[in-house]
Amino acid sequence: MDFAKGLYQRFSALVHEMAKFGIIGLIAFVIDFGMLNLFLGVFGMGPLTSKVLATVISATFAYLGNRFWTFRHREQSGLGREYFLFFLLNGIALLFGLLTIGFTKYTLHLHDLLSINIANIVGVGLGTLFRYWSYKKWVFLEATEPIPTELPGVKQDR
Repeated sequence: MDFAKGLYQRFSALVHEMAKFGIIGLIAFVIDFGMLNLFLGVFGMGPLTSKVLATVISATFAYLGNRFWTFRHREQSGLGREYFLFFLLNGIALLFGLLTIGFTKYTLHLHDLLSINIANIVGVGLGTLFRYWSYKKWVFLEATEPIPTELPGVKQDR
């Protein structure tokens, strides 16, 4: 039991961070999935255009959620820098989705909505692995100073 408790204490920050990242990612996936199908089915756009537009919308949500919830404890290096890097890395991750959707439609000649959605899920999964790693490495950096647990200048009664 002490071993499990020790492991949890050692990795609790990582577990909590990954859980928050997963929740934001799940909501962003629902937004991406819904927008993709809206653009494809209702507006009759092409699958690649639909994917790009859906990703821009879901990535905007994901940036806000990750900056102000998942990685709020990490150093803030400026919203402009973070926003640029975040969308650059999302653009790279978007390539996974575009490649899987393009391969499905133009190589396998599967044009139905189910096939496109399955390709989207595979692309999002591959892109998510890349995004988690790259956000931690380049966008939401480790704090160089500990984050205070109390407000400056406020005395706490003990």
